[in-house]
Amino acid sequence: MNITERIKGILLRPKDEWQTIAGETTPIAELYKNYIILLAAIGPVASFIGMSLVGVSLPVGGAYKVPITTGIISAVVQYGLTLVGVYILALIIDALAPTFSGEKNLNQAFKLATYSYTPGWLVGVFALIPALRILGILGLYGLYPLYLGLPVLMKSPKEKSTGYTIAIIIAAIVIFVVIGAISRVFIS
Repeated sequence: MNITERIKGILLRPKDEWQTIAGETTPIAELYKNYIILLAAIGPVASFIGMSLVGVSLPVGGAYKVPITTGIISAVVQYGLTLVGVYILALIIDALAPTFSGEKNLNQAFKLATYSYTPGWLVGVFALIPALRILGILGLYGLYPLYLGLPVLMKSPKEKSTGYTIAIIIAAIVIFVVIGAISRVFIS
């Protein structure tokens, strides 16, 4: 798997890319090693640079910078929790499959979680400039590939994809809130 081609496929032609992904037998460890570890680092590294080195501009001039040690600790915690979060989301996708007439398959669920996170990981680069963090909302595009991938990877009927996607979104929100709350503990 070429990481650049996979990213382009997920972003630009997700429907076709899921067909390719469905036939792959990539083990979870290999997905971590060749894809997740690299992409999941974008946000924490950019956030560290943005908050500790660039700083947040203040209205009266100057900038507030998070102390470097605090920034590093926060980035490491955020990164570690993100790595765990992908696995937890895959477990949830797999567990929900029968509820939406899909097939349980942890490896397929893990691929779905991994590749659906791609847009979210990529927009992490906006954290380099704290004022651009709002553009992180563009990561919500990952919901579209997720929706398209459910019938292909989890074999759920297309008519149940909307409900399945909504259930996964709720689970992902809970995971992100927990990760964010734990990460913020290290900034204060």
